[in-house]
Amino acid sequence: MYGRQRETSVIDRLLDEVHRGNSGALVIRGEPGIGKTALLDHAAGQAGSLHVMRRTGVPSETDLAFAGLHLLLRPVLHQTAKLPPPQRRALEAALGLSDTQGADPLLVGLGVLSLLAEVAEDGPVLCLIDDAHWLDRSSLQALLFAARRLEAEQLALVVTTRGEHLPGLPELRLSGLDSAAAAALLREADLTPAQRYRVLAEAQGNPLALIELPAVMKKGLYRPGGLPLSHSLRAVFHSQVDPCPRPRRRSW
Repeated sequence: MYGRQRETSVIDRLLDEVHRGNSGALVIRGEPGIGKTALLDHAAGQAGSLHVMRRTGVPSETDLAFAGLHLLLRPVLHQTAKLPPPQRRALEAALGLSDTQGADPLLVGLGVLSLLAEVAEDGPVLCLIDDAHWLDRSSLQALLFAARRLEAEQLALVVTTRGEHLPGLPELRLSGLDSAAAAALLREADLTPAQRYRVLAEAQGNPLALIELPAVMKKGLYRPGGLPLSHSLRAVFHSQVDPCPRPRRRSW
């Protein structure tokens, strides 16, 4: 990965700790296109013998209580029978597996922690959750509750978000690539010097923009002074709009 040696080393250290029998959590936060998913790909690629549980937040389910939790835990729900009864009942109620109503948030969070610990009894576990800002609030709170209480379960939880700061957890804040890394990423693009200069200026070190803008530009879809037509690039550029404009450091 271009220009992300520091970030990948943080992830590698976390995985090493899990292999040694410890646990830990990490929040990766940054704007659209900045490379959050690529770092999860790196974590999955370096997982080795770790059992990887990976899910992505779904925008259409943000208003469905515990939908995100169900998405993550569905493959291991057969192990809920091993949980302490109060936690099992609360978790099953939250996930619609029983007729009980009004699941206690504390017991649900403890149930998540206990269930993941049970999964890790069969071998160390790596949970990767992309786009946590699209998780419903109940699921996010339960997962963060569990993440703050990880100790020696041989479990790592890595979460990406473009949203608010998630208190109580180590955070890796991503910014744009520096000028050298941005230029290296753009090196293989077939662009004129003027086009290369414009891409570097417009992308502001955003890796997705550096990858996609050259293709958009060569197809004649880029409008100077306007937004590219690519949906993903539009999200990138919208995220760079500052309601209180101030001078920004360029990446070239």
